[in-house]
Amino acid sequence: MPSKASEWMPLASLDTLRARANLLRAIRQFFDDRGVLEVETPVLSQHATVDRHIDSFRTHDARWLQTSPEFAMKRLLCAHAVAIWQICKVFRHEEAGRHHNPEFTMLEWYRPGFDHHALMDEMEALLRHCGVSATDAFERLSYRDAFLRHAGFDPLRASGADMAARAEAFSPPPADGLGEQRDGWLDHFYGSIVSPRLGLERPCFVYDFPASQAALSRVRGEVAERFELVWRGIELANGFHELADAHEQAQRFNAELEWRRDHGKVTPPADANLIAALQTGLPDCAGVALGLDRLLMLLVGAPDLASTLTFDGSRA
Repeated sequence: MPSKASEWMPLASLDTLRARANLLRAIRQFFDDRGVLEVETPVLSQHATVDRHIDSFRTHDARWLQTSPEFAMKRLLCAHAVAIWQICKVFRHEEAGRHHNPEFTMLEWYRPGFDHHALMDEMEALLRHCGVSATDAFERLSYRDAFLRHAGFDPLRASGADMAARAEAFSPPPADGLGEQRDGWLDHFYGSIVSPRLGLERPCFVYDFPASQAALSRVRGEVAERFELVWRGIELANGFHELADAHEQAQRFNAELEWRRDHGKVTPPADANLIAALQTGLPDCAGVALGLDRLLMLLVGAPDLASTLTFDGSRA
């Protein structure tokens, strides 16, 4: 069926396209100046993430479009143990919205010898280099302190039942019902109450998430050594002091697959190549993924993510 006459037009203005080009140039200069190696990894893979929160696109020949270059980049780290970065297209099977598009641009980099705090330092330096202005240093809040400040309770101590009882004081409970699922309620409060109140004056790092939300990060006691960067209430980045234990990583993959099976979700093949690489040894390192379309949206004051793209999902 023919498109409407206006639908062939790009959504991003020429000024926005220039701003995107300048952003990419600034990122490349930043890493070149620091001697970090630019790499490329496959977009199409035999494996996919099994993260319960992320769904992948599958091709007709049973391969998968990457949701992040993380696994391939960690295999490179196991092989060569050098600092690496890349900008790439990633794909997630989710609804388009003001801050979402199924295809988007990600910057990801890994630093051997860094923990998550050192990587936060470097991320702040990068964003300032790319034009994020803030008179004071970026704010840093532990996950616990962010909840105490904006939700009024300690997330490391509250049970699922406690949070279910508190929910009505803030907003109606989620439509799908969480019962007393502790992590589900933590995600609900963080996404709807805490995160929208962060980074309003300057970007804010939230670090040391609950151990139950470690994802691919190391665990220290009751907290996971990971962080998120939030600016004007929008999540921009997710970083980890990376888990290096192959056995623990395999256990986490299996737990996520079991959750997906129990909830009737697609169960992609977990990345066996990553586990094999980790068995040879991952250097002590930290890594982070940064959504460049969201960053550009905030830098240029665009009303939505689509306005930063040549053609969003509805026009591609």
